[in-house]
Amino acid sequence: MTGPRFAALGDSLTEGVGDPVGDGWRGWAALLADGLSHEEVAFTNLAVSGAQTRDVLERQLPAGLALRPDVVSVVVGVNDTLRCTFDIHAMAARLDTIYAAFREQGAVLLTACLPDPGTMFGLPGALARPLARRQRAVNAVVHALSERYEAVHLHAAQGSWTTERAMWSSDRLHPSERGHRQLAVRFHQVLVERGVATGTAPSAEPEFPVPTKSASLWWLATAGTGWVVRRCTDLLPQLVTLAVDEMRHRARGTSGRLDLRAAHAVSMALTSLSVQEQRPEAA
Repeated sequence: MTGPRFAALGDSLTEGVGDPVGDGWRGWAALLADGLSHEEVAFTNLAVSGAQTRDVLERQLPAGLALRPDVVSVVVGVNDTLRCTFDIHAMAARLDTIYAAFREQGAVLLTACLPDPGTMFGLPGALARPLARRQRAVNAVVHALSERYEAVHLHAAQGSWTTERAMWSSDRLHPSERGHRQLAVRFHQVLVERGVATGTAPSAEPEFPVPTKSASLWWLATAGTGWVVRRCTDLLPQLVTLAVDEMRHRARGTSGRLDLRAAHAVSMALTSLSVQEQRPEAA
């Protein structure tokens, strides 16, 4: 008897950045795969560092569908919030297409909402608040679509794990091995409750020693610096504009308008998807 097929789609979080094993990354999805069944699980990790929802839709989705997975995870969105091209309407449409495609194949869909990058980076309030607002919008869309497609959804945007330093790697954005294990354990628990996972739960305790401070600094000085520079080049000019707008609204006491504007955009994005879904029936 063969075990289930598990495909993981997404960005650096699912690729496993922060959980080094040998010359590569392991991550929560690989840890979870081992606990899906007592039989051998056919696990394929299609996630790529830096991926946005467009990349998942155009590149990872076709490959994922070809695998015809029994279980598929789609965890993506943080990189979208870090780009000047951020568009919650387009994001919602892409995620809707991705989720629908896998559910039509009968796959069990795994999704998650995530902490906002501004808080994790420890940015000043005027810079962090716009990113937090974007991430809340993404999470709201993921929540709504997860419910629509009956996904196994993990609420990972809040909780003590987001503030425990041991859960995060030196870049403060990707989980450490302990953090990746926490995600795997929590997903496994929900899957057991759904009757999907039948294997042994992943261990919550790290297998490898915590990287030394010098090793962490070396990573930041090499790969980490490049990672930050690539995103800052794209995001920084707009982020400064957003911060100025944020400070202007706070000075006027009208910050609530920004939250209302973001909430309205989410509502309109989801409404648009519902209208498109109803059109074929009305024809």
